[in-house]
Amino acid sequence: MPPPAEKDLAYTPPDGGWGWVVVLGAFVSIGFSYAFPKSIAIFFKEIQDFFGSSSSEIAWVSSIMLAATYGGGPLSSILVNRFGSRPVVMFGGLLCGIGMISASFCTSIFQLYICAGLVTGLGLAFNLQPSVIIIGKYFLKRRPIANGLAMAGSPVMLCTLAPLNQLLFDMFGWRGSFFILGALLLHCCVAGALFRPIGPPAGSPKEPANKQATETLQKEQFDLGLVEVADPGEEEKEDKDCCEKVNRFLDFSLFKHRGFLIYLIGNVLMFLGFFAPIVFLAPYAKHLGIDEYSAAFLLSILAIVDMIARPTTGIIANSKWVRPKIQYFFGFSIAFNGACHLLCPLATGYSGLVVYSVFFGLAFGMVCAMLFETLMDLVGASRFTSAVGLVTIVECCTILLGPPIGGTLIDTFGDYKYMFIKCGAVMVLAGIFLCIMNYYNYRMLAKEEKARRKHEATETDDEAVRTPTFPKEEDTTKVEKMQDGHETIPLKSEEEGLKNGAQITNEA
Repeated sequence: MPPPAEKDLAYTPPDGGWGWVVVLGAFVSIGFSYAFPKSIAIFFKEIQDFFGSSSSEIAWVSSIMLAATYGGGPLSSILVNRFGSRPVVMFGGLLCGIGMISASFCTSIFQLYICAGLVTGLGLAFNLQPSVIIIGKYFLKRRPIANGLAMAGSPVMLCTLAPLNQLLFDMFGWRGSFFILGALLLHCCVAGALFRPIGPPAGSPKEPANKQATETLQKEQFDLGLVEVADPGEEEKEDKDCCEKVNRFLDFSLFKHRGFLIYLIGNVLMFLGFFAPIVFLAPYAKHLGIDEYSAAFLLSILAIVDMIARPTTGIIANSKWVRPKIQYFFGFSIAFNGACHLLCPLATGYSGLVVYSVFFGLAFGMVCAMLFETLMDLVGASRFTSAVGLVTIVECCTILLGPPIGGTLIDTFGDYKYMFIKCGAVMVLAGIFLCIMNYYNYRMLAKEEKARRKHEATETDDEAVRTPTFPKEEDTTKVEKMQDGHETIPLKSEEEGLKNGAQITNEA
């Protein structure tokens, strides 16, 4: 039996026990959240022919789904803080199932944007962030291992879903496949049911009742004419409280942080070319005349290499040689990713695409392994949650635009190579930008630290000159005692001498 959640484990992570069941649930929910938007690209060629749409129009399905998954992160965090991880993940699984089942009945590409893109993407967002949060509540010392096992769900799911989607399409068509995938996504509800609450309650149940009682009292006072006109100072205080509540979830002062801004600009540029090659890899292989199952297997190859690259990159990045310069390693990984895309048009056969998939999976895993670690290295653990929320909100714009821009290039030139060249050039530029600007940031930090130390040393010297030196209290007391002693001893001797002289006179 799992340990009860409300006893001694309320504020102490168990680092095991039922936590490993939670990791299993997170493996499923995180795997679907990351892999599903990439795996449905298997159907794009057939859906494009069915609706007679262009490559850029069909790419919006994945773009909207990815943007909703990333952009819904802050909303998901707020819901988790209010209700806990279990109900949010279960509701997200329900949204995913409804979205994909509804998509199977769509009669236009715009309806696919709403059902498969927006609804399913928002459901995936409600699966992703709560799963990461609940692991942090169950694990402390073993948290890296638990996170690593849960995050492994992404490549494993992608490796599984890519050939499965092709099999479903051959047997049931894209409509039947979407219906079955919607039912499959309902398993996220089962995964969420495994997330037993632990730690302090997410919200106090007394607050709504107190709030309702306050509103009732105010209404009664208003009916009796007892409510006075609001003071402008109170309105300002309410506005200030509202701003404080917003800043509690999103710390906007991070936009004054130089390292955060460098990271944000580099990532926004990177995401213009990050997801488009995955979305169009299988359609590109079909365009070259490769059969459907071989084209789907390219995504499986990419996922297998990605699964190996992530932990390996984590070990290298944590070494004493790379750790101090992890920002440079991250920039190199992005540039390496872009170089793979630039060389992809040279692959004109299946063997060349297999080699590209291997290197693409390696580069993709390297970037994903350091994506959040580099952010925490810049802003620190205390501001990391707000930083992730702000980054995902801004990044979802370029995530939304990346694949459609690539699709527009395909429609314009009638060739996929220009899409890969665009993605490669953008990512190489982003990697170079991060390396140069992080070098500048390190130099500026060193100068600021040197100036701060010099300023502190100057202030210390000034205080030493201004402050007169007085003897210590103990030394003053000793001096006083010594002075008292020199004065009393001779007096005592004189008194004894007078007494002795009086005694001699009396005897005579």
